[in-house]
Amino acid sequence: MKTMLAIISNALCRITGRTVLLIDLSEYVNVTSPAAPALAATPRQPPKPPPVSARASAAELVSAQSDQLDRPGARVVVSRSFADFTPQASFDIKKCDVHRLEEGPPLKAELTREQGLQYYRIMQTVRRMELKADQLYKQKIIRGFCHLYDGQEACAAGIEAAINPSDHLITAYRAHGYTYTRGVSVKEILAELTGRKGGVAKGKGGSMHMYAPRFYGGNGIVGAQVPLGAGIALACQYQGNDQVCVTLYGDGAANQGQLFESFNMAALWKLPCIFICENNQYGMGTSMERASASTDYYKRGDFVPGIRVDGMDVLCVREATKFAADHCRSGKGPIIMELQTYRYHGHSMSDPGVSYRTREEIQEVRSKSDPISMLKERMLSNNMASIEEFKEIDVAIRKEVEDAAQFATSDPEPPLEELCNHIFHNNPPLEVRGTNPWVTLKSVS
Repeated sequence: MKTMLAIISNALCRITGRTVLLIDLSEYVNVTSPAAPALAATPRQPPKPPPVSARASAAELVSAQSDQLDRPGARVVVSRSFADFTPQASFDIKKCDVHRLEEGPPLKAELTREQGLQYYRIMQTVRRMELKADQLYKQKIIRGFCHLYDGQEACAAGIEAAINPSDHLITAYRAHGYTYTRGVSVKEILAELTGRKGGVAKGKGGSMHMYAPRFYGGNGIVGAQVPLGAGIALACQYQGNDQVCVTLYGDGAANQGQLFESFNMAALWKLPCIFICENNQYGMGTSMERASASTDYYKRGDFVPGIRVDGMDVLCVREATKFAADHCRSGKGPIIMELQTYRYHGHSMSDPGVSYRTREEIQEVRSKSDPISMLKERMLSNNMASIEEFKEIDVAIRKEVEDAAQFATSDPEPPLEELCNHIFHNNPPLEVRGTNPWVTLKSVS
């Protein structure tokens, strides 16, 4: 039996290039020797795994298990413990273009195994949630405006990984991903999309108007959230709380006059504001080259420093956002980030997304630059996780999204008497005129 185990262990080491742990459980490889009747009826406990802090060689692992594995009726499983995985690795990331800065973000990023799995879960959850929203919209369960975020997941995950929970964030109407990263559950997001009482805005906000503590939406007017973000940064400065405000907008809003007014005010007062342009290449159905005389959006602040970042790489986004947050917290004033990213869906659900770009273009981005696949391949190639582990995460996410969709389609709609609630944050109940002078409703804060 010892010889057989050594042969199996060595063969698997040569095939996988990794250490093989032999544990007395039967899952993958089942080798059973003739069992003695008395021993076969005796319940046996699996051996204790080696401590996580210590790494053992394949020969030591075989030796440690040899006494138990050599018994009649012994069974062998080829598996791996957490000690087999690389706990941390360093990765080269794309150099950022800089404007009015002596140096930019680092060219290397450290990633722990726990961080990598966390980023994967976040991005995969957002992806699955958006695909479910697409399905519910086509079934006419979700109505009205609906702007999906799939393809751009690295932006939301990377930004959230770089700022503090106490920091602030405001974005445009493509807000589902940020609503999730700011702490709202998939169930509440999908219920809001279907207009149900259990939605994050009680079913009265819909796709473009979701909120959470220190997350200010979801704003439907193009570019209107940018001066609001500057105002939030002004509040941070006024209160002296060492917090920053991340203010997001798209390349389609980059030519709005209110952006430049906000840049000017933020620079004059040195507001702790990170202005981020999520450049997904198209403003509605118009490519950025046809809409902007200058597509260097990170330079648009002129006197405001800027950086251009690979928005499809979660590590690149994380390091750049850390750099930008440190810049703001140090009292240097605002900074502009341009995240070069891509959306897989059209501008909204009413846009098929293939009349102004080809299916081949979309497929090329999916195959070469997908943010989830990129992170997954990095972790697999550096022995930071296993394929089985990713599959388990995917199964759990699919179940979470399916359960959320079930809730979002079965939860009741808000009753008419709650229509005017929450007009004010903290006021006594007041009467609100309805659609005519004879209909009155009550608003409860």
